[in-house]
Amino acid sequence: MSASNPAVNPDRVTALLARERARFADRTPKSKELASRTAAHWLNGVPMHWMVDWGTPYPLFVTDARGVALTDADGHTYVDFCLGDTGAMFGHSPPAVADAIRRQADRGLTTMLPSPDAAIVGELLAKRFHLPFWQVTATASDANRSVIRWARAATGRRKLLVFNGCYHGAVDDTFVALENGKPRNRPGLVGEVRDVTADTRVIEFNDIAALDRALATDDVALVLAEPVMTNCGMVLPEDGYHDVLRKLTKKHGTLLCIDETHTISSGAGGYTATHGLDPDFFVMGKPISGGVPAAIYGWSNAVDEKIKAYMATREGGYSGIGTTLSGSALQLACMRAVLESILTEEVYANALPRAEFLERGIDTLIRHHALPWHVVRVGLRAEIVSALEHPKNGTEALLFAHSEAEHALHLYCLNRGVVITPFHNMMLVCPETSDADVNRLLDALDGAFAEISGKLPLRATASH
Repeated sequence: MSASNPAVNPDRVTALLARERARFADRTPKSKELASRTAAHWLNGVPMHWMVDWGTPYPLFVTDARGVALTDADGHTYVDFCLGDTGAMFGHSPPAVADAIRRQADRGLTTMLPSPDAAIVGELLAKRFHLPFWQVTATASDANRSVIRWARAATGRRKLLVFNGCYHGAVDDTFVALENGKPRNRPGLVGEVRDVTADTRVIEFNDIAALDRALATDDVALVLAEPVMTNCGMVLPEDGYHDVLRKLTKKHGTLLCIDETHTISSGAGGYTATHGLDPDFFVMGKPISGGVPAAIYGWSNAVDEKIKAYMATREGGYSGIGTTLSGSALQLACMRAVLESILTEEVYANALPRAEFLERGIDTLIRHHALPWHVVRVGLRAEIVSALEHPKNGTEALLFAHSEAEHALHLYCLNRGVVITPFHNMMLVCPETSDADVNRLLDALDGAFAEISGKLPLRATASH
């Protein structure tokens, strides 16, 4: 943590975390029993190995999830502000999506042929995101992999440029980092045998000089960017940065992909629409089908001409792009339901005031407890940053991170019936989030902040 960001009292944080872990164990015996059974057959005891990354002694097992309400194996109910880390950003099992699943289940789930919904969904995507051509994948990871391949094919170039601290899913080409200013494979990669930096360059976000240098050799096929960095904390673009990014990519013949998988929180058209960005490619995953595994990527007319020219001359054979279950009838039925009924300007207009209410409430609590933190928000997405100032890039965001405090806050809230994301304490407001839900979260945070700061809670209803 930088000198301008004094640390909170570490003894208070450590003691709070220990107490909350014990409290979690006392109140969740059935989850503990299930964890002992799953440990016999699953890596890390869970069906997807980083389901354990919650800071809890063992996973919380969920039996029911509807709207913003979760129920665990012990019968406790929770208000959910994690929402599957964006996968359920519009609430769990939205009625329109649940109805679409039921209807499509009687008509077939996947045929490796298009359903009539393909025509409607294509039109809806083009209208919503202002790009004419689209493909469906199973995950945003698959979408980003596909975009990288198409960009290399369209430009005839090898190099990819990403930002330090970025996250674009399980995409090998993006797993690079800066260490003391030098590129390297990201630490901790499992089974990676190649030097990813051979074809991937990595620079700091918001560093215009570094961006100019990285593109100046005219050999970069694609810049893959989150419009706001979201997986190392929240790093906002500085004023004018996206304008310069677009200008320099065009100058050097480099294509630009904006990955909106997390920043679709900004509005119905994503950060791209709310801030007037002009990408060549657009990616969105997680909530696009309401929690059913699906993602999309789209591209411009200019890119389409390049792709057609490449396809006209390429050698026949397997493209290496696409998977059998992508574009299924089930995905398209759910995507249509989301685009027609949920991912709309009206839904966002109704939900955004509660996100603003949450942001104001957290800011008030941080100030009352004199904590060296701040809150940042992008649309329906808010995060607590363990620093006084906004991080400018991934390096600063990781430097400011306080994992023990994050785990303590997460566990304190969880033990009081509120779920927030364990990774850098992200919170999502969805269409079904109520003022009462936000107040319940603020009460829990007030209680946690009081434990850390040593001050009395601000709110009379603060959770203890």
